[in-house]
Amino acid sequence: MTTSSRPSTDRRPRLDASARDHLWMHFTRHSTFETGGEVPIIARGDGAYVYDVAGRRYLDGLSGLFVVQVGHGRAELARAAAAQAEKLAFFPVWSYAHPKAVELAERLASYTPGDLDRVFFTTGGGEAVESAWKLAKQYWKLVGKPYKHKVISRAVAYHGTTHGALSLTGIPELKQDYEPLVSTAVRVPNTNIYRAAEGLRNDPKAFGLWAADRIAEAIEFEGPETVAAVFLEPVQNAGGCFPPPPGYFQRVREICDAYDVLLVSDEVICAFGRIGSMFACTEFGYVPDIITCAKGMTSGYSPIGAMIASDRLFEPFRHGPTTFLHGYTFGGHPVSAAVAMANLDIFERERLNEHVTATAPAFRRTLERLLDLPIVGDVRGEGFFYGIELVKDRTTRETFTPDECEHLLRGFLSKALFEAGLYCRADDRGDPVIQLAPPLIVDQAEFDEIESILRSVLTEAWKRL
Repeated sequence: MTTSSRPSTDRRPRLDASARDHLWMHFTRHSTFETGGEVPIIARGDGAYVYDVAGRRYLDGLSGLFVVQVGHGRAELARAAAAQAEKLAFFPVWSYAHPKAVELAERLASYTPGDLDRVFFTTGGGEAVESAWKLAKQYWKLVGKPYKHKVISRAVAYHGTTHGALSLTGIPELKQDYEPLVSTAVRVPNTNIYRAAEGLRNDPKAFGLWAADRIAEAIEFEGPETVAAVFLEPVQNAGGCFPPPPGYFQRVREICDAYDVLLVSDEVICAFGRIGSMFACTEFGYVPDIITCAKGMTSGYSPIGAMIASDRLFEPFRHGPTTFLHGYTFGGHPVSAAVAMANLDIFERERLNEHVTATAPAFRRTLERLLDLPIVGDVRGEGFFYGIELVKDRTTRETFTPDECEHLLRGFLSKALFEAGLYCRADDRGDPVIQLAPPLIVDQAEFDEIESILRSVLTEAWKRL
C-alpha cells in the first residue's frame, strides 16, 4: 500500500471514539467496532484515490458508492457550488422554477433517447424510484386503466430502501425486518447467465429471450390489466453486475408494448458514463418510458436525483386541474443543479464517456487475468462496472455456505482489501462477489493496481478456506 507523506495527527483516536458514540453508519454492523475494530475514517480525496485521517492512501475502486465519476478533488465543482450558494442557495420547484433547475432539465433531456423530455427532480435514487412507481399508478388511472398498479422487478435486484422502493427490491434479507411492504411487487429471474441452467449457459441470446419471456409470463399470471410497470437496471448491481444478454431488452420492450406496460430503466448506477453512454439504455439499444437516475449526475459533489418521463406520460398533466401530488423539499436544489451542470461540462470537455468506451476492453482483460485463481469463478460486467464471483469449486461452480461467506467476506476480505490499499465492495447479496466501479478517469495503471491487490488478497483468502 502506498502511504502519503503527510504526517499523521492525533485526530484519529478522537474521531474514532466520537464515531463509535454518535455516528449511526448506514448498512453497518456496529458490533465490529464495539469489539475493537477501527472505524475507517476517510478525510480527503484526490483523483482516483482517497486518504484516511492518518494519511494512508487507497485506490477508490467503487467511486465512493458508484458515484464519483470525475474523481475526487475537483475544485471547479466546489467553486460552482459556492457561486450558486452566494446567488441563490435554496428555492423549491413547487410551482416555481429557478434557472439552474431549468437548464439542467433541458440538458438531461438532450441526452435521453426517444421522447423522454420531462425531468422530475429528487434528491437521490430511491426517491426517483418512488416517483416512477407513483407516476405509473397515477398515469394509468388518468387514462382509464385504474387497475394497473402492480410492478415487476428481478430477483436479487436492489432499487432502494424506502418502503415502495424496498418492495421492488429482490433481496429478502433487506426486507424481512420491515414487512409488510407493498404487496403488489412481483419478481422474475435476473440475467445471471453464470448461474443459468446448463442448457442456456453457452447460448446468451437464448438465455436472454428465456429471461425476458418470464416477464411476459408474470404479466399473464397477474393479469395484464393489473400490471403498471416493469423496473429493470440496464446492468443489475446486486448479485454482482449482471449485463443484459443480446436481445434481452429488445424483447422486454416488445413485451411491454404488447401488454401496455411501462418500462422503467433504473439507471441510478448505470447512467452518466458508468457503462459508456450518458444513459445506459442508449448503450443497449432500447427506449424506456421512464429513466431513474442520481449518483453520477453530480459525481457526488452534491446530492440530486431525477425521474425522467416520456412526453406520453406527461400528457395527462398538461391540461385542467390534474396534478402529480408528489415532491421533495430539496428536489432540484439550486446548488446541486449548478454542480450537476459543471460536472456534465467536465464529462463533455474531457470526453469521459469516450474514454470509458475506449478503455473498458482493457479493464475487462486486466480483471480476467484473475480467472487463473481457483477462487475466481466469473468476471462479468460492462464499461467501468464489474463483479468478480468467488466460488469453492470452479468446475462445479459450487458457491460458499452462509457461514463460509461470513468468514470469507466479513471475516477477512473486506478488511484485507482495504488494508492492502483498495476500497471496493465484498458482497453476498446473492452469491459472493467483489464489485468494482472506479472513477471514469482511471486508466491502465489503475487497472493493474486493482488486479495486483485483488490477486494478492484472493490468493491469501484461498489459503484460509
